Amino acid sequence: MQVSEKDRKLLALLGEDARMPVATLARRLGLSRTTVQARIERLERQGVIAGYGVRLSDAYLSDLIRAHVLITIAPKSLSAVTAELNAIHEVTALYSVNGPYDLIAIIAAPSIADLDRLIDRIGETDGVERTLSSIILSTRIAR
Repeated sequence: MQVSEKDRKLLALLGEDARMPVATLARRLGLSRTTVQARIERLERQGVIAGYGVRLSDAYLSDLIRAHVLITIAPKSLSAVTAELNAIHEVTALYSVNGPYDLIAIIAAPSIADLDRLIDRIGETDGVERTLSSIILSTRIAR
């Protein structure tokens, strides 16, 4: 995929606000409206832009208690553990990592009690050998 510096700037602007009008994008990028529209369509066709989503407000997120859960899994259980964690809607992201842990799950719950139950549920999942959790206190940078 060929992504130019202008494309990266366009992607950053869309990351801030995917509903930003093309005219505003064009003005901020110093390009014509038709050029920006063509770039967006090309990035969508190439699969660079896979879709558009909802970014939740800080006010809503501040009511949730979030945590990182580092997970060590048994050999050959990645697919099964991933499927189980995918079924838990409070798991908002799951990353495969290197090092002493195999996965990092990001979870969100409305209360500490709910968060505790979620962490227990993850730990009880077949194929999960060990977990280590850290509650997220605040977000310093989010892009």
